[in-house]
Amino acid sequence: MNKKALVTGASRGIGKAIAYKLARKGFDLVLTCAKNIDQLQNVVCDLTGQYNICCQAYLCDCADSSQVDELFNLHNNFDVVVNNAGISYVGLLQDMSDEEWNRVIATNLNSVFYTCRHSIEYMLSQKQGRIINISSMWGNVGASMEVAYSTSKGGMNAFTKSLAKELAPSNITVNAIACGVIDTDMNAMLSEEDRTNLEEDIPMGRYGSPNEVADMVYLLISSPDYLTGQVITLDGGYI
Repeated sequence: MNKKALVTGASRGIGKAIAYKLARKGFDLVLTCAKNIDQLQNVVCDLTGQYNICCQAYLCDCADSSQVDELFNLHNNFDVVVNNAGISYVGLLQDMSDEEWNRVIATNLNSVFYTCRHSIEYMLSQKQGRIINISSMWGNVGASMEVAYSTSKGGMNAFTKSLAKELAPSNITVNAIACGVIDTDMNAMLSEEDRTNLEEDIPMGRYGSPNEVADMVYLLISSPDYLTGQVITLDGGYI
């Protein structure tokens, strides 16, 4: 029987790359997105056609606990959970509304709480499991003009370390990947000049690729059980 993984925010970018990586490794998949269900369905059709796995798509805003409840009423037997759903906000803090702040925190941080709370029950019954949270280097050091985003990812890092300690006796690992600048739509808003300047600041001389994040996810899935509670920075040497 194939192992089963949940990947949130899987319609594009990092989440999509993770889905393809796990499909190639023989995982059955449940993939979610908050808006682009047609795009996600195309991913599912491609994965099932190429890799002969069971793969299902769900429109689920993981910032909404009731929608996560509904998802887990249908599926509650995940061996691996990858919390990738996330949004950004770039702007001065004093210009940010309550709604904008709450949306970033709910999408990037509360969603991790909702999915983990449900996932743990099955993992405890199996005495094994892997939880991987897709974080950011800005959660380690903070970013000007991205206070809410940095706060949400810093909270994710603390969540990862704390939950890892709680679940380690049950052979369930919890780790995070603090991504640097990855070449995704989230960074497409940058001007060509800003992109060039940012690339020059990265010692590796380029942006990371979604596939490199996916490779890191699989390394964590296949890593020794003793590796838990870690926030692994994948940033080309930026920080």
